[in-house]
Amino acid sequence: MFKFGLGQDIGIDLGTATVIAYVKGKGIVLREPSVVAVDNNTGEVLAVGHDARRMLGRTPGNIVATRPLREGVISDYTVTEKMLKYFINKVCGKFIFSPRIMICIPSRVTEVEKKAVIDAASQAGARRVYLIEEPIAAAIGAGIDISKPSGNMVVDIGGGTTDIAVISLGGSVVSTSLKVAGDKFDESIAKYIKKKHNIMIGERTAEDLKVNIGCVYPKIQDTEMDVRGRDLVTGLPTTITVHSSEMLEALIEPAMMIVDSVHSVLERTPPELVADISDKGIYMTGGGSLLDGLDKLIQEKTGINVMIAQDTVSCVAIGTGKALENLDALEGKGRR
Repeated sequence: MFKFGLGQDIGIDLGTATVIAYVKGKGIVLREPSVVAVDNNTGEVLAVGHDARRMLGRTPGNIVATRPLREGVISDYTVTEKMLKYFINKVCGKFIFSPRIMICIPSRVTEVEKKAVIDAASQAGARRVYLIEEPIAAAIGAGIDISKPSGNMVVDIGGGTTDIAVISLGGSVVSTSLKVAGDKFDESIAKYIKKKHNIMIGERTAEDLKVNIGCVYPKIQDTEMDVRGRDLVTGLPTTITVHSSEMLEALIEPAMMIVDSVHSVLERTPPELVADISDKGIYMTGGGSLLDGLDKLIQEKTGINVMIAQDTVSCVAIGTGKALENLDALEGKGRR
């Protein structure tokens, strides 16, 4: 556990799938799944993060392992607050002053959803709470200089949302946020296996398939993987072999929704900025951008070069942390 004396400045990527924390001067100090196990009878939190994720789909009736964030926003306020409290304590140890916290949010959230994030972090022990849009944090984390009057396009594919934005002079000029991302890919795989093979698989198995053999662009060599699930006819466990060509069939629909959104953002972008983007290319960040062939698909459909950022999963957290370095300037403006 990390112990610090004074209140820290913490940047938090409050993701649907993972929570990543960045401490000023220390870098990334925490990376845990955003899953909480709660005892239904007492309301007590039994496990958070890795321990709770192991319980997903494997709990008795009185214990529920849930993800308190869905599609990029808080779906269970009380559990989110408890989860944040646990992570802040884990990062800060026993602090004298409460930390200042910067949290990133999807680019198209409502005022109510913003307030829920601020309130949850304040209740969990933050001294001041700042919000930053995910695509802006992702661009900073990817090492893009966003302060210049030049267009940069970022496609940030997380667990619950995909944020697409054209950024210039430190702000987003055109942006959109759609609820198609990692979770939707897992859902599509589970539906496909059920429809084609008559077998029920859990969300963790679907995620394993996506990570190991998932693709949205034809592979040169077909790969395969064995999965276990419940046969819907006999009700008994069974094992089947799934091929990457089937994954392509299962995933192409949600992938095309992302491509279409990239296309519509480009259509609404001023021509000068489009010229900049076609020179520099499109930057992809977030865990979802690692889906095999997604960069090739976007490149083929837009005709613009696509690059996947270096530390793509941590990009948003790193960007949030870097934005923290300028917190004192923000304090002056009183932005919250």
